[in-house]
Amino acid sequence: MRIISGKSRGTKLYTLEGIETRPTLDRVKESIFNIIQSEIPDSIILDLFSGSGAIGLELVSRGAKKAILCDSSKDAIKIIKKNIEKTHVEKEVEIYNEDFRKLIPKIQEPKIDIVYLDPPYKTTYIKQALEKLLVQKYITEETLIIIETDEIDRVLEEIKQLEKINIKTNIVDKRKYGRVHIIFLKRL
Repeated sequence: MRIISGKSRGTKLYTLEGIETRPTLDRVKESIFNIIQSEIPDSIILDLFSGSGAIGLELVSRGAKKAILCDSSKDAIKIIKKNIEKTHVEKEVEIYNEDFRKLIPKIQEPKIDIVYLDPPYKTTYIKQALEKLLVQKYITEETLIIIETDEIDRVLEEIKQLEKINIKTNIVDKRKYGRVHIIFLKRL
């Protein structure tokens, strides 16, 4: 795994061992970043299931002002710290070793520009994260939420169910890369 583009381009990243995390494939990352490239400069990023930190670090490499990385795994946090040191972006990254449900209400940013959600598959964490995120003041109608999943039908149904609790969203784009689906979502 490596940083694809930007000031840290080509830097090889440390990864987590085991089957608990699965890195986003380079071709998927590159496609996502090409789609959102114009929104990255000077943005504030939130990655709630950071794993190795590759997504947030790639965004910082491409010009994001700040990345907030969260993972509940102590092993993931150790890898993220090593990758931050390796990419020399200590000043642009905040790390939280915390459950995403606890972190979401604590965030003090006035606005988050891009949220990346790639939780462990076969969980309801996307639904739980969206329910908590979409009521926060720092999530505006301009905030782009990117969801990575291999269970597109279930996740689309969960997004649809948000209307029942009076949270309106708009899916602005969907892409498929092999078994991985990427959903681009905004709050209405």
